[in-house]
Amino acid sequence: MNIDINNVKIIVIIPVDNVEDVRKVICEAGAGIIGNYTYCSITTKCIGTFKPTENANPYIGKKNKLEFVEEEKLEVRCNINKVKDIISKIREVHPYEEPAIDIVPLIDESLFN
Repeated sequence: MNIDINNVKIIVIIPVDNVEDVRKVICEAGAGIIGNYTYCSITTKCIGTFKPTENANPYIGKKNKLEFVEEEKLEVRCNINKVKDIISKIREVHPYEEPAIDIVPLIDESLFN
């Protein structure tokens, strides 16, 4: 089977207070479109952990101290041609110095007929 990847799922971890800012900017840039629907996304509440090093500039927490932070995982679909722009938009509004961003290729269901 030869598979062309046309869409990806972008997953980003965000502090709870910043989720709507990130969702708005990436959906306005073209993420979250499924058929005739826009702003399609899902969030999952989670607890993130991290320990900023001495060279970090943490938005939350203190250097060299393990932190446990209530966050949300935001997931959206995105056309592969828009990925670079969407990631750029995330980095513009995301408060973290190093946001956790995953890009997962999606296989179109029509390939399984």
